[in-house]
Amino acid sequence: MKTEAIARLLRDNDPATVALLRDQLLEDPEAHAPPLRELLAQTDDAVVTRHLRSLLSAMDARAAAEEMNLTCQFFAEEGDIEPALLLLGRCFGTERAAQEAGPQLDEWGRELTARLASTTDDETRVSVLAGLLGGELGFRGNADDYYAPENSLLPLVLETRLGIPISLTVVYQLVGRRAGLRIDGVNLPGHFIARLGDVLFDPFHGGRRLTASDCEMLLRRQGLRLDARHLQVATPRRVLMRSLANLHFIFEESGRQVERDRVAGWLQKLER
Repeated sequence: MKTEAIARLLRDNDPATVALLRDQLLEDPEAHAPPLRELLAQTDDAVVTRHLRSLLSAMDARAAAEEMNLTCQFFAEEGDIEPALLLLGRCFGTERAAQEAGPQLDEWGRELTARLASTTDDETRVSVLAGLLGGELGFRGNADDYYAPENSLLPLVLETRLGIPISLTVVYQLVGRRAGLRIDGVNLPGHFIARLGDVLFDPFHGGRRLTASDCEMLLRRQGLRLDARHLQVATPRRVLMRSLANLHFIFEESGRQVERDRVAGWLQKLER
């Protein structure tokens, strides 16, 4: 179908016509995406632009979901979590935010590198990192809407600066990595936290420092006693699995069966 005809049909803004056209174009995203992107660059019609962006986002999400199947099937225990979680975000329509994520993380990493130049110990490094991310940039836990799926999608967490413990820990990891810091996730029961060396901290609460007593208190509320296994590092594969498990729970609770089943399939591939 020629781009002129596509533009004309979209310009009519008839829901039935748009839905039919959308279904036809989504049958072969690889063939139709390039001319749609060209049309988007040329048009100045607001209605056409809105429909084109929605179409292209749906096409990218479909392609990302197929790629996610392979990613989960072959993701190594120490795999790179950044591209995996950006890809996961694209599966749910965050193409634009995912494209902007890398440059944004690079910028924050450069700023952190400059600020760490005179630091000599991990406690100070954590304070500097928390001051940048949890302080100036405002990354914090979304306590008001904890179970929103957006809190588990890295591209949107970077955009809104709101997340849950595991997604915010990943942000600290990725920015820290760009500044030469090895920040690990710790799968503490009931609350995912971060560590740099022997320093434990909590990205959900602005990167505040955690002592052993703090961790004991968190576990005591669940009837548990702190021991060494609770503070073991979570591998990237475990981080990806827990991120998917969170989304599975959210979609199941909200009755979004299509999304729940898609995430369940990815989890099954990771649990091989």
